Amino acid sequence: MINVLLAGIDTTAITMTWAMAELARNPRVMRKVQSEIRNKSRNREGLITFQETEHLDYLRMVIKETWRLHPPVPLLLPREAMSEFEINGYTIQPKARIHVNVWAIGRDPGTWKDPEEFLPERFIDSDIDPKGQSFELLPFGGGRRICPGMYMGTSMVEFGLANLLYHFDWKLPEGMVVEDIDMEEAPGLTVNKKNHLLLVPTKYLD
Repeated sequence: MINVLLAGIDTTAITMTWAMAELARNPRVMRKVQSEIRNKSRNREGLITFQETEHLDYLRMVIKETWRLHPPVPLLLPREAMSEFEINGYTIQPKARIHVNVWAIGRDPGTWKDPEEFLPERFIDSDIDPKGQSFELLPFGGGRRICPGMYMGTSMVEFGLANLLYHFDWKLPEGMVVEDIDMEEAPGLTVNKKNHLLLVPTKYLD
């Protein structure tokens, strides 16, 4: 349980950092998702509840798009082939170790239009789900070995981002422009921003 909890906290923080970085680089998306959260929330003084996040459709699109471009774990834990099979002309032998590159899948131009662009609207009327049923988007893996902390991680990201975006307006430090935001990735089993994200929060007064 400790492993699940710690892994969930790490990947949740990574997702929220990338989401805030992408929103800072895309003010139109930032305004749109904040407008949704602030218009649909009934709790004007306290925290937005987990129940309220269920109605934040555009926020969910923002999170999906963040997972597409910045999966916290770019290479899924390796799998071992149980029997011989062929894929894309390659014969995979039994006992072969297979690594699934979900980072590359999320940026595949054969699957995604304008794959390098942060565009949450691509998920409007889309059946693509990040919970292991859609192979275009696999931040948690899939099948019997899917991430056991998937539902905890998803809830934490939705809850955390909803409250950050509801209670504060976010601006870049003085003298900094959108183009100055560094999106370089730090290498590792999990992939965070190489350099810290610097944003200035201003308390939102309804």
